[in-house]
Amino acid sequence: MKKILTIALALSASVASAQTLRVGIAYDAGGKFDKSFNQSAYEGTQRAVKNLGIKSSDFEPSDPSQTVQGIRSFANEGFDLTVGVGFANNASISQVAKENPDLYFGLIDDVSAEKNVASLVFQEEQGSYLVGYLAALNSSTGVVGFVGGMNIPLIHKFEAGYTAGAKAANSKVKVITQYVGTTPDAWNNPGKAKEIAGSMRAKGADIIFAAAGASGNGVIDYIKQTQCLKASALPSGVKFSSNKFASLKKSASYAKACAGDTRPMFFIGVDSNQNYLGDFDKNPATMNHGLTSMLKRVDNAIYALIKDVKDDKFTGGERRFGLKEGGVGYSVDQYNKALITSAQVIRVEAVKAKIISGAIKVPNK
Repeated sequence: MKKILTIALALSASVASAQTLRVGIAYDAGGKFDKSFNQSAYEGTQRAVKNLGIKSSDFEPSDPSQTVQGIRSFANEGFDLTVGVGFANNASISQVAKENPDLYFGLIDDVSAEKNVASLVFQEEQGSYLVGYLAALNSSTGVVGFVGGMNIPLIHKFEAGYTAGAKAANSKVKVITQYVGTTPDAWNNPGKAKEIAGSMRAKGADIIFAAAGASGNGVIDYIKQTQCLKASALPSGVKFSSNKFASLKKSASYAKACAGDTRPMFFIGVDSNQNYLGDFDKNPATMNHGLTSMLKRVDNAIYALIKDVKDDKFTGGERRFGLKEGGVGYSVDQYNKALITSAQVIRVEAVKAKIISGAIKVPNK
């Protein structure tokens, strides 16, 4: 009897294991802990593990040419859903999806022609418009920067929205733009992004938005080292027009490095909420250097896709996530609530409502 019970329990466990949804995630350059795009995908998948009881496996290629092998290995093992994170994975996802029409696939940031691929794309220009608006409202110099990763149409959407939002808040604002590079290495070159941040500061930029994957960490590092702009170092034609953050408590290192006629520098995070990275002295009570973050909710999109597969509601084709769908946005939390006033939030929320209604058309290139 005991032996029969043991066999029954083993069979039950085997059936349960067979019924557990398995999801494979193939990450983009920069890795799953890039504090940005990939990490958002990872967090959405982990939420599904916790809330939906699925099992997930990761594939982080050391070379882009390996991606198709990783995706094909998930398919060969019969994974219910395989997701390629990033437009660079389109060819690999499409190829393996075509080979396995009975399996489901997902693609982030590009559109596949295969019917069994759910293509999850975002209206990054809408979220970028909002953070550009905030940048112009808070700039002390009237000069703000944009550091793009790879010079491609996807990142042009970030740039276009950011520039339009900044100009809407202040028609006289100057937006300086530069890209890290033209190859996939541009996503993982913080040294180059740091150099660009330095050149922008020399031109008077006090707020810099980096849409550059792991390269954006170079911008954050530069601002951590310099912290402020000095009046004596401003270029010709640029002057301090405001001192909005004078009353905020500053860190000891800031007080030492930024004595005299100075104004603070800020970065704007991307994809994930990176505000916490601006807490350079690990004390939220002192002024944070992350003004806000442009949220790209890859986590929500992946979670929704996994839930659809689990609920047997998968559909292929394009799915677009903008402000209306909660796919993009901006962040206010304990780290930056002292930087962005309630009056500014009211203004930005009004702008957000107009974008959603169609009253404001945000350019995407």
